[in-house]
Amino acid sequence: MALLGTAERHYERSAHDHTTPIGVLHQMVVRWGDAERTTSRRAFRRWCDGVAFVDVQARTFAEFWTRQNETARIGDGPLWVVLGDSTAQGLGATSPMHGYVGQALDTLNSRSDRPWRVLNLSRAGAQAAHVLHDQLALLDQLDVEPELVTCGIGSNDILGTAPRTFHSNMRQLIRRLPSSSVVMDLLLPDRFWAVGGLCSPYVAGINRTIHATAAERGLPVAELSRHVRPPWRGKLAPDLFHPNDFGYQQQTNALLAALPARSTSGLRTQRI
Repeated sequence: MALLGTAERHYERSAHDHTTPIGVLHQMVVRWGDAERTTSRRAFRRWCDGVAFVDVQARTFAEFWTRQNETARIGDGPLWVVLGDSTAQGLGATSPMHGYVGQALDTLNSRSDRPWRVLNLSRAGAQAAHVLHDQLALLDQLDVEPELVTCGIGSNDILGTAPRTFHSNMRQLIRRLPSSSVVMDLLLPDRFWAVGGLCSPYVAGINRTIHATAAERGLPVAELSRHVRPPWRGKLAPDLFHPNDFGYQQQTNALLAALPARSTSGLRTQRI
């Protein structure tokens, strides 16, 4: 099928690509010497190991979802299409199915008389522009209307995209989403690393754009900003950036709280 062939090509990367933004930082410090074994040095190296671990997950988790997408293509049951970044891939969790997509899928299946299918078009490192120009194009190629579309994007834009462009991309993206969509806002990075508090007012402004544009369309918003809050201890993966299983559980709670009742019944039988 053309859709999955395009998706598989999209996941292909060279050996020099960095699959997560924080993976770039790992490449800068991976050659750090062992001459001075101080406590801070050991802690720093443990963090670098965590970054390396999650950077490897970006490749293995993408391969997992490519296989899952193939299964979704030939299956029956209600269809959920996932748009987003590394959190939609589940990076930082103990397995791809322990991210918010896998955890929410378990709940959807428990509420439905038929198993849901998931077509995960997300990509680690994606920004809003990538969803706008690439992932939505893949969604448009489907010959069936999904029962549910979720879109969680923007974390990689906070420090990586000019503010005016960021706001514009989010507005355009939300206006193009299908009517069956749920939009996820951004968690507020209060007390997250040293710069979290400085970024929070800006992120709150992005969330106002997300909520206002979604309201224009009548789309529900999963409020990560309300459900995922500090303290962060015990909620983060070894890279201290992505969520762990428990952190994803909170994101899952935000998503499930926003799902319309019609999206949890799974009554239609469709095929891609």
